[in-house]
Amino acid sequence: MIPSKKSAVLVDGVVLNGPTTDARAGEKFVEEACKLIMEEVVLKSIDVNEKVCEWRPPEQLKQLLDLEMRDMGEPHHRLLELCQDVIRYSVKTNHPRFFNQLYAGLDYYSLVARFMTEALNPSVYTYEVSPVFLLVEEAVLKKMIEFIGWKEGDGIFNPGGSVSNMYAMNLARYKYCPDIKEKGLSGLPRLILFTSAECHYSMKKAASFLGIGTENVCFVETDGRGKMIPAELERQIWQASKEGAAPFLVCATSGTTVLGAFDPLDEIADICERHGLWLHVDASWGGSALMSRKYRRLLQGIHRADSVAWNPHKMLMAGIQCSALLVKDKS
Repeated sequence: MIPSKKSAVLVDGVVLNGPTTDARAGEKFVEEACKLIMEEVVLKSIDVNEKVCEWRPPEQLKQLLDLEMRDMGEPHHRLLELCQDVIRYSVKTNHPRFFNQLYAGLDYYSLVARFMTEALNPSVYTYEVSPVFLLVEEAVLKKMIEFIGWKEGDGIFNPGGSVSNMYAMNLARYKYCPDIKEKGLSGLPRLILFTSAECHYSMKKAASFLGIGTENVCFVETDGRGKMIPAELERQIWQASKEGAAPFLVCATSGTTVLGAFDPLDEIADICERHGLWLHVDASWGGSALMSRKYRRLLQGIHRADSVAWNPHKMLMAGIQCSALLVKDKS
């Protein structure tokens, strides 16, 4: 950053709008950095002859990157060298030989959208400060709700599926005992929830954060393909009620982390209706199958859920993070 006093506002010798920058130098830096990104990231991302990662052990990488935070800034040429090093030693998630369940290669249009959001630096909490992106968010959530099969609903984007699952658990608890907002946890019965033995670890984490307790998460046995067994779910619900606990939530999974299993949603929904339980579907990974004519059958019955977690970054090639919680009750 090059200081400039050209347009500084001084009051009693204090620069109120500083430190200011040399706009021309800043624009030149952005131009050169964008060229570097284009050449080293975008153009090389589809080249199978390039390495997925220039791997180095942690201590060696610390020395190579020179991560010390100094009191003084760095000149532009040094910053560009640092940009080059960051690209060189990072995992190339867009590479054709990079295999991970969160990635599917480079989507050029999603990338440009991310460039725009970074350049505009919006905060999507009111229409006044982010009119365009708030309307975009509403339009995307509306379309996702349509794919689930609801006539109406609501939703919100979150920093990850773990947060979506925790929000859903909180909503289910509030539906069961609305007084919790004012009275807190005191006086509540022992709340208990049910989920697949193959579920994401965020269910236990959410139960811990919300004060429900990890011991009150019941893991339902799965079959040989990793799908929740409905008969075992109902047996556990009856057993918990018999012991004096208060069942309030069932979390089914559409696309488990390890096996990619899809729980039988219609059968689980039948059980939830019989017992008056909130049904949440963690479709963080598998939700995008709803957009496939061939595979949407795997989520048959998802329209009967009260809430759904769905991460477009896992199959639809949106940038990370893009995670939505969708709810049927728009109130």
